[in-house]
Amino acid sequence: MSGVEALRLILLYVHLIGFALLLGGAIAQYVSGPIRINQAMLWGAAIQLLTGIGLSAPLRDGDEPAPAKLVTKLVIALLIFVMVFFSRKRDAVNRGHFLAIVGLTLVNAAVAVFWR
Repeated sequence: MSGVEALRLILLYVHLIGFALLLGGAIAQYVSGPIRINQAMLWGAAIQLLTGIGLSAPLRDGDEPAPAKLVTKLVIALLIFVMVFFSRKRDAVNRGHFLAIVGLTLVNAAVAVFWR
C-alpha cells in the first residue's frame, strides 16, 4: 500500500466517523428532548465537509469519482453544514429544519454508495 492510499483510507475512516457523529447526534437529540443542534452534529458536519474535500483530491491513479458526483456531494455537505452551524445556538430548532438535516445526511450517504 502506498502512502497516498494510506492517506485516502485514513480520510475515509475519519469521514465515516463524521457521518456517525452527525447522524447519531441527530437521532439521539430527536428522541431525547427538545429538537436542537448538539455538539456531535456540529462536529460531524464539520468533519464530513473537511474530509470530503480531502477525499475529492485526485489521489487515485485514474480511479477518481465523477466530477458531477463530487459537486453534488459538496453542495449537499455545504447545505448540511450551513443548516447546522447557523442553528447551533438556538434553544429549539424547527422540526422540519431538523428533519431536513437528517434527510440530507442520508441522501449524501446514498449518493456516496449508489452513484458509480
